[in-house]
Amino acid sequence: MPALPARDRADACPGALRLHAADDGALARVRLPGGLLTARQAVALADAADELGDGHLDITSRGNVQLRGLPDGCGAALGARLREAGLLPSDRHDRIRNIVASPLCGLDAGGAQADVQEWARALDALLCAQDAPNNLPNAGDLSELSGRFLFGLDDGRGDIVALRPDVTLIASAGGGAYEGAALLCFGTEGPALRIAADDAPRAAAVAALAFLAAARESGTGAWRVRDLDPERRPRPDRLADRLASAGIGCELVPDASLPFGSPAPPGLVHGRDGLWALSAAAPLGRLTAAQWRLLAEAAEQDGDGELRVTPWRGVVVPGLSAEAAAARLAALAEAGLVTSAESPWHRAGACAGRPGCVKSLADVRADASACLTGARPGGPGGLPVYWSGCERRCGHPGGRWVDVLATGEGYRVAVRDGASDETDDEAASTVSAAELADAVAAARTTT
Repeated sequence: MPALPARDRADACPGALRLHAADDGALARVRLPGGLLTARQAVALADAADELGDGHLDITSRGNVQLRGLPDGCGAALGARLREAGLLPSDRHDRIRNIVASPLCGLDAGGAQADVQEWARALDALLCAQDAPNNLPNAGDLSELSGRFLFGLDDGRGDIVALRPDVTLIASAGGGAYEGAALLCFGTEGPALRIAADDAPRAAAVAALAFLAAARESGTGAWRVRDLDPERRPRPDRLADRLASAGIGCELVPDASLPFGSPAPPGLVHGRDGLWALSAAAPLGRLTAAQWRLLAEAAEQDGDGELRVTPWRGVVVPGLSAEAAAARLAALAEAGLVTSAESPWHRAGACAGRPGCVKSLADVRADASACLTGARPGGPGGLPVYWSGCERRCGHPGGRWVDVLATGEGYRVAVRDGASDETDDEAASTVSAAELADAVAAARTTT
């Protein structure tokens, strides 16, 4: 296997304070660890989009939120708003707070071996510590992580495992001395370590420090675990020694079977104690501030005051009565959100494209919207589809997906495998915008 290329530059991933200069203005990325935020915080983001940005909020593939069209020099004003809302607890650690968690944990009959939202809060507190967290081996500062390093917290249903995070925690039924346990691994390959559920957040932080040590030893400037050659990646047996030094017990599980699941479709979620949740997705990952406010209003007036932003560019609002959930979901559908897996907009996404990105070869959002408007229903079995304006394919989904790539002379439509980065070239075709709808619909039904 050839050696992976070394990174020749520092990670330039944007944050809430370090903004990215795009063609349509500055871009800020606000981290939402575990996708968690309150209705009040959601309103603060809508206000920022209206008063500082272009009036829209983009949901990323990691359950974070982006504001676009920001004016030059607005960083201080935006930072002050976010701090006041509790969305920026640490300036120094802003960009490393990349944590995804099973959004339906505790809300339905799936998973729920542990409360991964509580893990997310505890891990975020560790990441925001000014120095290496207490009781962790003295092997670096977590602020050295790149803005792309990803922690995944899966409640056992496999939805987060399928995203292939860098450090993965999976709630499990336990066994032996570890009742109420978690499995800890790098990525989704190789042996895992079984640890007590109460130790899970701290163990994830130790694993991240182990990655930093391996990255320094490699001299490659790696941003993520997969950037390292397999023989240079941190090993579970050595991680066990680090965990022991931090006072965390564990046992090696050489043949651990990791669950690979799919995200739940949009719609109503039958919850516990007679309560319901509603789940809606943003068309092409983008909402207007008015649409966003409808979600915040549902959480504040009918729910438990909390929202969960998902890595599939959607939002879950928990804690509603059956009647309120149905009414709110209907209102969201009327406002243009995706509320059914039968919608052709379900699992469809696009990068910013023109005019926001100078590298884009087309206005991919306009072309995607034209393709999907009036398209025949997709259904939950259809492949995800993603429009990209250039070869970088920013924000594309994982797993198998339909790649719609702008070429300057039309679009190249192909099925890609995100796990292996392979493309079905024999089935690929280049089509005009007029032919795009039929080509995409056919590709999405590829088995």
